[in-house]
Amino acid sequence: CRSSCDLFDLTMFNQNVITGAFREIDRLLSGDTETQSPRHGGESVAEVLRAHGVKFVFTLVGGHISPILVACEKLGIRIVDTRHEATAVFAADAVARLSGTVGVAAVTAGPGLTNTVTAVKNAQMAESPLLLIGGAAATLLQGRGALQDIDQMSLFKPLCKFCASVRTVREIVPTVRKALAIAQSGTPGPVFIEFPIDTLYPYHVVEKESAPKNTPKGLFGKIMAWYLQNHLSNLFAGAWETCDLSPLPVYIPHATEDEVQRCVELVSRAKKPVILLGSQATLPPTPVCETLTFLKALESLGIPCFLGGMSRGMLGKNSPLHIRQNRRDALKEADLVLLAGTVCDFRLSYGRVLNRRSKIIAINRDRSQLLKNSDMFWKPTVAIQGDAGSFLLRLSKALKGHRCPEEWPRSLKEGEAIKEKANRAKADEKTERHLNPISVLHRVDELLAEDSIIVADGGDFVGSAAYIMRPRGPIRWLDPGAFGTLGVGGGFALGAKLCRPESEVWIVYGDGSLGYSVAEFDTFTRHKTPVIALVGNDACWSQISREQVPMLGSNVACGLAFTDYHIVADGYGGKGYLIGREDESRLDDIIKKAQKECREGKAILLNVLIGKTNFRDGSISV
Repeated sequence: CRSSCDLFDLTMFNQNVITGAFREIDRLLSGDTETQSPRHGGESVAEVLRAHGVKFVFTLVGGHISPILVACEKLGIRIVDTRHEATAVFAADAVARLSGTVGVAAVTAGPGLTNTVTAVKNAQMAESPLLLIGGAAATLLQGRGALQDIDQMSLFKPLCKFCASVRTVREIVPTVRKALAIAQSGTPGPVFIEFPIDTLYPYHVVEKESAPKNTPKGLFGKIMAWYLQNHLSNLFAGAWETCDLSPLPVYIPHATEDEVQRCVELVSRAKKPVILLGSQATLPPTPVCETLTFLKALESLGIPCFLGGMSRGMLGKNSPLHIRQNRRDALKEADLVLLAGTVCDFRLSYGRVLNRRSKIIAINRDRSQLLKNSDMFWKPTVAIQGDAGSFLLRLSKALKGHRCPEEWPRSLKEGEAIKEKANRAKADEKTERHLNPISVLHRVDELLAEDSIIVADGGDFVGSAAYIMRPRGPIRWLDPGAFGTLGVGGGFALGAKLCRPESEVWIVYGDGSLGYSVAEFDTFTRHKTPVIALVGNDACWSQISREQVPMLGSNVACGLAFTDYHIVADGYGGKGYLIGREDESRLDDIIKKAQKECREGKAILLNVLIGKTNFRDGSISV
């Protein structure tokens, strides 16, 4: 009996000792935790974004991220909510391209994040600096079956330059600053930060949700209660200490003086040089900060240029140096080719279109892109890992007084004129039914406002538009890039209109691609961002059908319907027009009316019924 009493006394003694120890540790750990503060982690996120000049956050709302959205709005950052998470990321991508800053999208946990995967991959391949903010289950509940709890980090590590999961409130500021710097450094790209829900809400809210519902009993109960309290204290410890919010330095690689000098020697000896300008040439700091200087640099060199991707429009509408046709022939004849941010992937037949006798200067921020396929089909004379825009400025300065022989760009322009005339003749051909798509595109191009931005989202119709429509200036053409993603239209147009509200924003849609983002007409209406959508409606996935039918003898899965997309636009608060062959004589008047209504604040959809042409016969879809 005495032994039992001794054991009971010892147990009680141990509990008292352990409880006392817990209290002392508790006191030490919670010393810098402000338990009465109404502040929350969402405010820290918003403060860093504002300090970095972020003007817009695109989102589809969810409870996991509400504190971030509310805090951003209070600090004057505009919250723009979309109808699909992918659209939010595409819009952030467009803002990054047009503004030279980091685009920001915030989505909720689980399916909210999985819905963004394609858009984030597109940003990675397009080299767009983008911050994706994702909600997550509470730190203590991850891996325990909480609502919408999945391993999000594993999804985004292959897609992003940097991924982080915030574990305490005090980590928020340094983590967001680091992510924003990484997104812009080197080869720009997306970054991802996961915010568990308990790092974003105020202390008293998290305490209420995490505290035991009943008073803990017994040793295990007290241990569990202490653990939860300790975790909460650590979560908020040091949360509101003053932090540096300013941007961290951004690293941009540049060519060395020796590399520039070697290129000067090669260009000065060339008789038939060609520049292939890629999307990287539009990256900060050069074009955004020094657009006119950049244009003058290209003009002073006098070298004919082929423009691809985001660089379309860099030379304006009618530059004598901009060659739009017969690129393959020009590359075979050229004695020097300067690949300024252009990659030898499928778009250049993996390098096979380059003349093996040509001197080739390649410059790219990304080493793997710089040398892609150089072990098989081409070999650079000089390969430079650096920024294309600043390199061209330095090259022009070093070659001051030198100019490419004028007969070379003149001969290319003459060849282009012949090809353009043949293309124009195709616009005059009658299609079996409906309108000739080539004619429609020519007429739209002739009526485009000088400040227009063109968003390309589609296959066959958009492929034709790339040959016909002429961007009026630098960074006035937005397409998905190398990934060839359908569905970018709504998001890209939304971001473009917010960045440049004075510009006339056009989305050139195929009827197939329209289906991905037609619901964003609701977003255009609610957020007063009027755009014009030109839909080439041929009731078909024509880019696929063109090859599938002759090769495999079936049009299966390629057929669509001549759907009343204009009525869908009406339903979302926009204004739709159905345009068929009977409207051909008044097409210009309809376009002008659409432009007027857009200026007055209405989002417009032109549902143009088009027929088939052979304009793009031989184009690839795989």
